[in-house]
Amino acid sequence: MKEKPRYKRVLLKLSGEILGSREDGAFSEKSLKPVVDEIADVYKLGVDIGIVIGGGNIVRGTLLEKKLHLERVSADYAGMLATVINGMVLQGMIEKRGIETRMMTAIEIQQLAEPYIRRKALSHLKKRRIVIFTAGTGNPFFTTDTAAVLRATEIEAEILLKGTKVDGVFNLDPVKNKNAKMYKEIKYSSVLSDELNVMDMTAISLSKENKLPIIVFNIMKHGNFTKIVKGLKVGTLVS
Repeated sequence: MKEKPRYKRVLLKLSGEILGSREDGAFSEKSLKPVVDEIADVYKLGVDIGIVIGGGNIVRGTLLEKKLHLERVSADYAGMLATVINGMVLQGMIEKRGIETRMMTAIEIQQLAEPYIRRKALSHLKKRRIVIFTAGTGNPFFTTDTAAVLRATEIEAEILLKGTKVDGVFNLDPVKNKNAKMYKEIKYSSVLSDELNVMDMTAISLSKENKLPIIVFNIMKHGNFTKIVKGLKVGTLVS
């Protein structure tokens, strides 16, 4: 008998950096293929999947603002467009597995994707399509982390899963400090008061307000995503 997943509907947040590597640039099949394979595995368990993708492998609005002294609004819109490119790549990779998808954008680009409409997104999920949400919230000054919380709440996801390259939430940067301690569980209030680099403060506050639990985990370790949807403890639970 097929094992029933703990979660019926999830929102997976992926940073743009997951798609690439230092060696291969913005896009790396070596990095992307295992992630897409696992998305397919979770889909086959019967889980509804929404995905919010970042654009950091191509361009970050905050960096454009600092390096080129661009107006913040223009820089942020450039970052949003980067997420659309990533969404197209991710969509193509997932559909190669024979899974139907829909990409929705918060900024209308009719030739490439559907505009984001909540009722349409819910309809696609009901029809067992993976929905990829791009262009963030469609507004400058908001990160894709905030977009992830917003979309998770709107599609009635049971949990937000933030896939990263580290194992969870640490008290210090684990890349720079070998003595960094990982939390198994942590409260929203602690993340906010300690200013931990999990998600931006707006995203955490919105999650707290909507009682949306978050699990931060290493998606580069094969099997982690699947384990979480089956109810196993992986990464750090923020609740």
